[in-house]
Amino acid sequence: MKILVIEDEKRIADSIKKGLELKSGVVDVAYDGTEGYDLASSESYDVIILDRMLPKMDGLEICRRLRSEKINTPILMLTAKAELEDRVSGLNEGADDYLAKPFAFVELLARIHALARRPLHLEKEIILVDTLKIDTQNFQVSRAGEPITLSKKEFSLLEFFVKNEGKVFSKEQLTQHVWNFDSDVLPNTAQVYVGYLRAKIDSQFPQEKPLFQTIRGFGYSFGERK
Repeated sequence: MKILVIEDEKRIADSIKKGLELKSGVVDVAYDGTEGYDLASSESYDVIILDRMLPKMDGLEICRRLRSEKINTPILMLTAKAELEDRVSGLNEGADDYLAKPFAFVELLARIHALARRPLHLEKEIILVDTLKIDTQNFQVSRAGEPITLSKKEFSLLEFFVKNEGKVFSKEQLTQHVWNFDSDVLPNTAQVYVGYLRAKIDSQFPQEKPLFQTIRGFGYSFGERK
């Protein structure tokens, strides 16, 4: 899951980033509204965590602009303001949920998962593709009953493919969706990781149907083509 955190309190932002990365999330952070809006409007995210009070551009204005541009990424708004009228104003400008500070990380995580499930109808705790089983909550993968050990980045890439079964993605698109905006990645990094997954999921199970496909000149797909 790729998440954007827009929060000017560096301690809070960095704490959220660290916690989500421990849960295998891919997290970009912006410390002011202008930078946050630029990332939110130019990159693709599963969820945006947005502080209401920000320097340069506040959270309400970011919501307003994103929704006017038909960017419908789920937005969880954070604020020290917990009054009803403040919550209503945030929701009216396009936020999908509201969480008052201070908050428990477990509640933040639960709300993120709830928001991510809304637009991604394929997201379930257990996903089955042919004989491949993916437990997205416990980060466990198996095929034909045999467990498969994946690194965090391999799991993130597989989860993205599973949620987009049958769609074709270039190396550049995979890098954009699965790696942080400021990650130091090489042009062939996504290709290398697809190779890792293919070796573990397809090559090690020659009796099973191959799930990864290379579409020459376009990129890669997973599962049944749409």
